[in-house]
Amino acid sequence: MQNIRPQTLKGFRDFLPGETRKRQYVINRLKAVFESFGFEPLETPALEYEEVLLGKYGEEGDKLMYRFEDNGGRKVALRYDQTVPLARVVTQYSNLLPIPFKRYQIQPVWRAENPQKGRFREFLQCDIDTVGSNSPMTDAEIIQAVIKSLENLGFTNFKVLVNDRNNFAGIEPSAIVTIDKLKKIGQEAVLEELKKKGLPTSSLTEVLNKGLTEKLKNITDIVNDSRVVFDSTLARGLDYYTGLIFEIEIDGYEAGSVGGGGRYDNLIGMFAGRQIPAVGFAFGFDRLIEAMNQQNLFPKDLTTTQVLVTIFNPDLQNNSLEISSQLRSNNINTEVWLDPNSKLEKQLKYADQKGIPYVAIIGPEEAAKNVVTLKNLANKTQEVLSLDEAIVKIMN
Repeated sequence: MQNIRPQTLKGFRDFLPGETRKRQYVINRLKAVFESFGFEPLETPALEYEEVLLGKYGEEGDKLMYRFEDNGGRKVALRYDQTVPLARVVTQYSNLLPIPFKRYQIQPVWRAENPQKGRFREFLQCDIDTVGSNSPMTDAEIIQAVIKSLENLGFTNFKVLVNDRNNFAGIEPSAIVTIDKLKKIGQEAVLEELKKKGLPTSSLTEVLNKGLTEKLKNITDIVNDSRVVFDSTLARGLDYYTGLIFEIEIDGYEAGSVGGGGRYDNLIGMFAGRQIPAVGFAFGFDRLIEAMNQQNLFPKDLTTTQVLVTIFNPDLQNNSLEISSQLRSNNINTEVWLDPNSKLEKQLKYADQKGIPYVAIIGPEEAAKNVVTLKNLANKTQEVLSLDEAIVKIMN
């Protein structure tokens, strides 16, 4: 037998049940908010024709794209982000989609990055976008959905930094890149970098003196939330933004923004040959989880199993299976022990290790009286109850 070393590729990760439960918790919380605002789910294939993706992300993006020839000789590429596939979908299914089209998409993307802390070659993107409307209400709704999402995850102290890309009109793109670093490197370092690039240092002063544009003021008035803060130096790295740009900063989280977005009216119509207005936002999923871990925002117990039904001995196996079936019929997530010859102590230890809150014990006495002993592992108490009483107890 070939000796294969069990390991993942660099930049790729396994998520064991504990971590996967956290990820599912965040996804479910985000989905609930997105759907409460009327956003609908969208999924696109992991593989696209190379021509769909190539040239849409600039030279650097093309270098980081996973591209290959499949068995049929077709040139294909792995999904690099979710915006270009969205543009394809909007054009391909234009007769089927309502306008405005409000969608959320939570799927993995792949980039041939140099793996390092916080950078992976496969990672989850979590996007919401509204396509087909240039109303300020559309921009405001995206911000409101993001705020509500953060609140639903338990965050209380955060800022939504906003700016208008039009505030940078007439300023050299390379100067904008430098000015965008102001918070990270400070004013002196920004001025020094501008000088090294041969760019006027007055660019920084010009940007710092900018105020809310009329459209941005309209958007912030609609949102009407004190956590929305104007930042004239916020530029966002991608040059396809055409209006609103915004990022999320969580107080006490030093790794950087946990997400960003804005209006991009010239991108979605790339396949349609016409301008299609759009605004969207993407959460940095890994950073979001890291921030939640730091601030202890995950529930202490995320296990989905509500009760473990033990098997006292082989003779009582069918009793335990019947109880398990009835519990599941009452929408209680129930796990049954699988080895009828195991000691009860081992079964209790297993339930405790998995964080299962209740254990149902059906011994000879319980079987004779048609009751169960329900053990609460959290407070170390137990009660002898009828099955109906046990169901109520577990559900409450």
